[in-house]
Amino acid sequence: MTGEEAWLDGAWLSGGGVARGGGGVARRHAALGARSAPAEAVGDPGGGARGGPRHRGGSPDRPLRTVAPLSSDIFRELRPGLGRLGQILKDQLPVWEGGWGGWTPLGTPPGPRPPEQADVVVVGGGVVGWSVAYWLKALEGQRHGMRVLVVERDPTYSRASTVLSVGGIRQQFSLPENIRMSRFSASFLRNINEHLGVPNEPPIDIQFQPSGYLFLAPPQSAARLEATVQLQREEGVQVALLSPTQLKVKFPWIDTEDVAVASYGLEDEGWFDPWTLLNAFRRKAASLGVHSCNGEVRGFVTSAEDTMPPRGAAPATARIKYVHIHMPDSLEYQPVACAIVVNAAGAWAGELLEAAGLPGGLRQPPLPIQPRKRYVYSWHCPDGPGFSCPLLVDTTGAYFRRDGSPGNYLGGMSPPEEEEPDPGDLSVDHDFFQEQVWPRLARRVPAFASLRPRGAWAGYYDHNAFDRNGVLGPHPRLENLFLAAGFSGHGLQHAPAAGRAVAELVVKGRYESLDLRRLGWRRLAEGEPLEGGRGGVTEARAGAEARRWGRPPPLPQPGVSPSKCPQAQCFHYCPPTQPRCPQYPPPQSQ
Repeated sequence: MTGEEAWLDGAWLSGGGVARGGGGVARRHAALGARSAPAEAVGDPGGGARGGPRHRGGSPDRPLRTVAPLSSDIFRELRPGLGRLGQILKDQLPVWEGGWGGWTPLGTPPGPRPPEQADVVVVGGGVVGWSVAYWLKALEGQRHGMRVLVVERDPTYSRASTVLSVGGIRQQFSLPENIRMSRFSASFLRNINEHLGVPNEPPIDIQFQPSGYLFLAPPQSAARLEATVQLQREEGVQVALLSPTQLKVKFPWIDTEDVAVASYGLEDEGWFDPWTLLNAFRRKAASLGVHSCNGEVRGFVTSAEDTMPPRGAAPATARIKYVHIHMPDSLEYQPVACAIVVNAAGAWAGELLEAAGLPGGLRQPPLPIQPRKRYVYSWHCPDGPGFSCPLLVDTTGAYFRRDGSPGNYLGGMSPPEEEEPDPGDLSVDHDFFQEQVWPRLARRVPAFASLRPRGAWAGYYDHNAFDRNGVLGPHPRLENLFLAAGFSGHGLQHAPAAGRAVAELVVKGRYESLDLRRLGWRRLAEGEPLEGGRGGVTEARAGAEARRWGRPPPLPQPGVSPSKCPQAQCFHYCPPTQPRCPQYPPPQSQ
């Protein structure tokens, strides 16, 4: 008996599969012997080894075999079948580099282990991170050149901002850089199979719904919306201004009370499936040679440890030499030597810069990016808007869009600053829909008064509390650290453009497709926020956060004196006779 046969025989015996003296072997042997064993090997049931009964029809002089030889014969016959079964099981188990034929041993972290070195480490495997990885390899132009590693701590994407968003894309921004990124992304998505198509795989269908965005403005914001639309048209955006009468003709289901003007996107606006876009980036990047691993970056080793600055002084600049990637559910971590680090950690991009190993002086200026929890509610209303329903943003900040067939909808709104929910978990506040969202929606769309809630979920914004615009480009003190985060709700739609922009900086040392220098770190260091990044969030909240972060609020339009409003910091254009700006809350004690 070979070693393998002995091991298999022992395993069956210890597990009860073969009984010593047993009928289990006899029955199995009879079934196999009838097909494959020679007659003389089966024996005579009518005889016995020592004068017992022997097998009928066999030789009277041939004794009955004992259990052990029979089991050896059985497993010799079964071995090819067991081998095929084992291979099938191996092929169906998750793949692990270094495991037994694709099987992950118990106690081993799932997924491939990080390599010991990489040219570029992208921290964050959301759509922005994978876009950066894809563009790095696409611009490089060779498969086995730059080694790019994407690190993601949530391989199921159950808490990822990308897949928990409502999937909108719009051109209607008030900052030129945001408009240009949206136009770039719209062109990319229109030709997505030319960019992300993989040979021998089905074509990509992101299920784009070109229903447009519809912004409603009250009388006090009409002039601002009209000026924004003029800027958008100068950037090539197809957008229409609608009066209340025109709005009612176009969308008769809208109550136009308190609406002074509306802007409606005519092209390259709507929504799509975020999960499909994320997977398309991942598959294409992997086909180009991008590596990935499951883990969390919790520490760094910098070149600051190689120098001895004067006592009490911090180094002016440094480079990141290693990132420490901690394995899931383990105390083990892997140091990865790297030349470039890209912080695409989304809502946790600010937290990443607080990781161990970064001296306090090198973290300046602080990165005001933090997670904000947002609820998305779904409901059914058979009498609601039909296929022409756009993504509507109300004067109150509430929004909704159609979800698939008419009668099903998604929507929500941002809570007041003082009522921001705890981002520690993704639990949903259903009372917020009943008390805040639903009344606003029913007032704007009377049919929604009889809606029936279906479900809800929560997701994260990577909220840039400084000016609600993305932060792109190199860090001023960490020479080989680049950032792509802080998009405050529009990271999904800007991911193709942001990923290319960062990749151009890494590969070519400059922006080529879009000039996004104003989105860099300099404005954080100089305390100069970009205007136009609020994107539907009330100006009152922007002013409140301006005071919180120690910066002046946005200035009024040219030719309008801020003294017209009784509140010194108000940037609404209120008449002098008005005692208090209705859009601006009283200052809160700090």
